[in-house]
Amino acid sequence: MPITVDIDVMLAKRKMSVGELADRVGITPANLAVLKNGRAKAVRFATLAALCEVLDCQPGDLLRWEAEEAADAEAYDPPGEGATVR
Repeated sequence: MPITVDIDVMLAKRKMSVGELADRVGITPANLAVLKNGRAKAVRFATLAALCEVLDCQPGDLLRWEAEEAADAEAYDPPGEGATVR
């Protein structure tokens, strides 16, 4: 997917746990994990706004666009010793 979610980066910068963020935003830890791991198909603006408010950031700090080729290359390691397909 060409949209990359960087919630982990902001969590680390704010020294906040996933559970704490989920509680403060008002979503379940499971739904936050789906979003954080890039498996979400959509995100509501209200949720995005709440994330930004709690993390004191802008939407662009949480989401970024990458060209499809770059996203595909990042998600695939060529076969070989220790290589994995994510």
